[in-house]
Amino acid sequence: MPVVVFTVFLDMLGVGILLPVVPQLLGNPRSPEYLLPNGWKYSTGLILLGFLTAIYSFMQFLATPILGQLSDRYGRRPILAFSLLGTSLSYVVFAIGIVQRNIPLLFAARAFDGITGGNIAVAQAAVADVSTNENRTRNFGLVGATFGLGFIAGPYVGGKLASPHVQFITGLGFKSPSWFSAATPFWFAAGLAALNTMLVITRFPETLATKAQAKRIAWNQSFANIRKAAALPGLRPIFTTVFLYQSGFTFFTTFFALYISRKLHFSGSNVGDYFAYIGLWIAFTQAVLAPRLAKHFPNWKIVRVAIPLLSVAVLACLAPTNTTQLLLTGWLVPVFVGCVFANATSLVSASAPAHMQGEVLGINASVQALAQSIPAALTGFLATASDSGPIIASSIAIMTGAIVFFVFYRPPSRAAGTPAASPSPAHG
Repeated sequence: MPVVVFTVFLDMLGVGILLPVVPQLLGNPRSPEYLLPNGWKYSTGLILLGFLTAIYSFMQFLATPILGQLSDRYGRRPILAFSLLGTSLSYVVFAIGIVQRNIPLLFAARAFDGITGGNIAVAQAAVADVSTNENRTRNFGLVGATFGLGFIAGPYVGGKLASPHVQFITGLGFKSPSWFSAATPFWFAAGLAALNTMLVITRFPETLATKAQAKRIAWNQSFANIRKAAALPGLRPIFTTVFLYQSGFTFFTTFFALYISRKLHFSGSNVGDYFAYIGLWIAFTQAVLAPRLAKHFPNWKIVRVAIPLLSVAVLACLAPTNTTQLLLTGWLVPVFVGCVFANATSLVSASAPAHMQGEVLGINASVQALAQSIPAALTGFLATASDSGPIIASSIAIMTGAIVFFVFYRPPSRAAGTPAASPSPAHG
């Protein structure tokens, strides 16, 4: 567990580091790190940013189920090490792309990282391998808390590493050196992933006791998962809701950093601070608020209320005209996101037969990955029409998901608020 927990933390730290940096490269002409050549339209950068975000999620959609099957066959340790090494190499290539101002290299790096980026799923499978019925909830809760901590620290560190002459901690006087640039967070993230790889190789014991018998790898498992999602009558409304909710949230996250950069004149460092603030609220919701609500209300009732409130909260993000107002309203989105995320996953598990837990949660992961790729590609076109376009589209998509859930979802016959046991296989 210590190695797995540290692996998850370092991985999420590396992911969070990128959030305040990438939008500045293609979507903010005022940034000194803006990569588009002179003469290129601003709208072209926005479209490229949407596709750059989408390519990672789409390649992950294709590859993660395959990595899961390979980890069932060959063990968690080699696949986890392979995934982390691929992540490290992708960050190196991305940093080189920034230094050389080579946009195709950025796309190649993100595509490669998506292909090898199934490390979290494999790490969760390793946790399931070593967990018993008595400590399973505690172990997955520990992984979830570590996930949140990495997401809190990552954007803050990334914003500071990308910005020369900014204070790391206000009041202490220490400022970042002059040679810091947009490439610095990627060199740092590459080092973290390389360290993570070495830890897995040297300190991580194989957790899979019985490896799967050699069989043909289902290379099209992701598309098979989507077909199954549409074919399961009891789960179809939930998967449709998850797709619409995740699509809307992707519209929001892909371009909200640019929105506040343009409207409130946020620097990359300011954006990192804001996303760290968002991460704190998500962590608080999942650690404190969601468990308390779960004691009093079934999952489906929380989802039914939280999704439409999230849609309204997203629209409220258009109102602030200064940083204070942004912070006063900014907690609404992460609180409702935390409630939806925690309860929707439990609802999927609770609505599935016991013998289909691993398969159904794998289908859910594929639905989420697809929802993170297609909308991201479209968001750039929306942003060319209006800075607020992606935010409005986000609210509409989320509200549509709320309507689908309200109209078509029927609670399962068993207790809807009781999540089933966490699955052990990763092949879903």
